[in-house]
Amino acid sequence: MSVCRVLLRQSAQLHDPSEHAAIDATFYERDRASRHYCQRTNYRVQTLKITKLVDTATQAVLDLHCSTTLEGSDADLAEQIARRNAGDLRSLAADKGYDKQQLRERLRELDIRPLIKHRIFAPYDHAHNARIDEDRYAQRSMAEAVNSSIKRSLGYAVRARTWYREFREIALICVVYNIKQAVKQ
Repeated sequence: MSVCRVLLRQSAQLHDPSEHAAIDATFYERDRASRHYCQRTNYRVQTLKITKLVDTATQAVLDLHCSTTLEGSDADLAEQIARRNAGDLRSLAADKGYDKQQLRERLRELDIRPLIKHRIFAPYDHAHNARIDEDRYAQRSMAEAVNSSIKRSLGYAVRARTWYREFREIALICVVYNIKQAVKQ
């Protein structure tokens, strides 16, 4: 798996990434197996949750996290991904699903500016949202665009059966996407 991460990092370097990134999660379906196979192997998980870190300037996939469980919050995964890429990032944009004060504090400790809108629970949340750089925050849609583009061009399902092979497949899909984008430029 470390080889897949190195390949992903090298393919992202083809784009000359900026210091601003966006993060978003998406789901990939596991390819439908026969009913007999599912019962025999106790194969129950039907979707994978993939969280991608995308460079906002070049739309290159910088890093990813795969999970077969839906447990845990998106903010915890964002912190883990940001920690792995701390030296390369100045800002991280995310939608309200990543709204967690602890994530904001950890990003600031890593010298990463969090661009995450607050959910509105109190009047001061409006003030917090007003201080966010709207141009940088609007770039978070690049992560959604990359997820959509990858699913349309390279598929929305994985064919591997074990989670580590599924991770490799997703990582290689992202490597192929990065290389295709670099060739287009």
